[in-house]
Amino acid sequence: MPQVIEIDSAEDPRLADYVSLREATLRRLLETERGIFIAEGAKVIRRAVAAGYPPRSFLLARRWLADLEDVLAGLEAPVYVVSEELAERVTGFHVHRGALASLQRSERFTVGEVLAGRRVVVLEDLVDHTNVGAVVRNAAGLGWDGLLISAHCADPLYRRSIKVSMGTVFALPWARLSPGLDLVDTLHEAGFTVAALALDKRAVDLDEAGRRVRGRRLAIVLGNEGAGLSPRVLEAADLLVTIPMAGGVDSLNVAAASAVACYALGR
Repeated sequence: MPQVIEIDSAEDPRLADYVSLREATLRRLLETERGIFIAEGAKVIRRAVAAGYPPRSFLLARRWLADLEDVLAGLEAPVYVVSEELAERVTGFHVHRGALASLQRSERFTVGEVLAGRRVVVLEDLVDHTNVGAVVRNAAGLGWDGLLISAHCADPLYRRSIKVSMGTVFALPWARLSPGLDLVDTLHEAGFTVAALALDKRAVDLDEAGRRVRGRRLAIVLGNEGAGLSPRVLEAADLLVTIPMAGGVDSLNVAAASAVACYALGR
């Protein structure tokens, strides 16, 4: 078993990785500088460790020691045991699952490795971590082979993204495109038909899109929650696709749209 350390002060410097987890801007800076990410909940922690991300430390309520004993066995990372009240003071929110871990980031897949699959989801400049996590879960659950994200897309390894993805971000191959790399050209060079989801008069519905892309290597591209896809993607995509709507609603949330499109075009 690793070293189990009881901590009773929110000012203890050993808890620095877990400070102010609700402050997204601060956390992105700190996590980038330290090369870490935070996993929340026993199930997510298990999946992160099983995927090979090296843990730096664990922050646990005592009741989780026995439950995670098999995960902790053989690891050298310290286990900081705290009260749930102290965990809340450190993190800035109620850690209702009572278990957190700080792990080292690593680039597990290259863009080329993701593009070795036949069906990929591509995210251009999404800003909401919840949406990114939901798209990851949808793509993994509906059998797509991987995910590409643009250089400025929200972080799939941010705590909220991981939590919403239910840890599937550790199983689905994903990679971030380099700044300045043309998204559509990259997909075309890898042999993909590019289907961009957009509210556009030129767009075809899912049934027609399904007929056109059947049997092809396919990339679905989804855009920013507010601005949508960039003019470049709209111009260069092989086809624009829309989800037929009713009731005066023009579109779905991007995460919901990803689920519908992955199901309809992945069959």
